[in-house]
Amino acid sequence: MKFAIVFVALFAVAFAAPPSNQDVTILKSESEVGPESFQYAYETSDGASAHAQGQLKSLGKDESAIVVNGAYSFVADDGQTYSVNYVADENGFQPQGAHLPVAPVA
Repeated sequence: MKFAIVFVALFAVAFAAPPSNQDVTILKSESEVGPESFQYAYETSDGASAHAQGQLKSLGKDESAIVVNGAYSFVADDGQTYSVNYVADENGFQPQGAHLPVAPVA
């Protein structure tokens, strides 16, 4: 369930950008989906790209979760490229990026 939420959130971010007047073409698109893992990567002509890989992880006797490692980047309206690396696992979605605020250490 967490995987689905993270996956939907990432695509929502990608599609939330306002439409531009230029046509965007897909330069690269790869994916491989198996029963216990997946991976994908894409790159578009407007500078957007993403890649991720997920693996089923056993958390105990009757529990399992998908652990996802990935990254995405895009060119914003200000002309800067923003990049985010993330891990999504039993501890939630954990993004890291130079433009993201960092919580103080307790």
